[in-house]
Amino acid sequence: MIKAAAPRAAKRKPEIMGILNVTPDSFSDGGKNLDPGAACARALQMLADGADSLDIGGESTRPGATPVSAKDEIARVVPVIKAIRAQSQAAISIDTMKPDVARAAFDAGADIWNDVTALRFAPESVQTAKELNAFVVLMHMQGEPQTMQKAPSYPRGVTAEVLEFFAARMFAAQEAGIAHDKLIIDPGIGFGKAIEHNLTLLADIERLAELGPPVLIGASRKNFISKIDDGAPVEQRLGGSLAVSLWAASQGARIIRVHDVRETAQALKVWSAIATADQ
Repeated sequence: MIKAAAPRAAKRKPEIMGILNVTPDSFSDGGKNLDPGAACARALQMLADGADSLDIGGESTRPGATPVSAKDEIARVVPVIKAIRAQSQAAISIDTMKPDVARAAFDAGADIWNDVTALRFAPESVQTAKELNAFVVLMHMQGEPQTMQKAPSYPRGVTAEVLEFFAARMFAAQEAGIAHDKLIIDPGIGFGKAIEHNLTLLADIERLAELGPPVLIGASRKNFISKIDDGAPVEQRLGGSLAVSLWAASQGARIIRVHDVRETAQALKVWSAIATADQ
């Protein structure tokens, strides 16, 4: 006789972070939002479509991307943040590794610092985050954008090494006086990971969540979807992106960072309705 499994507590519906790259070379939306007015309109549309927050980036961190100066990055993001903040009180994240850019963005109205280097880019990064009283996304990246996809390797297992990395970065942040409840962790899907590393980390979201801070998953339109689906180009990766979002929600991710806000919001509403139907 097969015994009925004990009911599992439904995971809460995660928040949606809409991606807004004001860059000429981001892998998916590069060049589309260079004008501050157009960028602001796109941001407001994402909020109307169901985004809970917005992530504004002025420097591409796609594999092989060319770095830009802090001055150029500030010139790209600050007018957009000011324009959005003039029309909305939604949470705004600045996607940057540079403390000077983070300061300028917070002066313009940002609330969250999303750092692909987990506050390791500059010696003053951690202290800057403390002074800004920022919510901080600590992301894992092996290597740097120019070289990170050359030959990623995790001899002790990708999840074990990423967990160890987060423990160290969380300790450094808290030693500097950043409150534990200000921290968010992102395993960095596609940042110094082969396809098997990405899939393992997604399978292990619950292990990441055991560290305590909210887990953010950013897999929208990324190349590993193409490798699974016979080379699908970036504009044909919505289905794979939604699959990751629903999986991440079921495993306890608290924030999903996406390009396709309306479709993701609808998918998560239906998922949540199913997940809570018997409660």
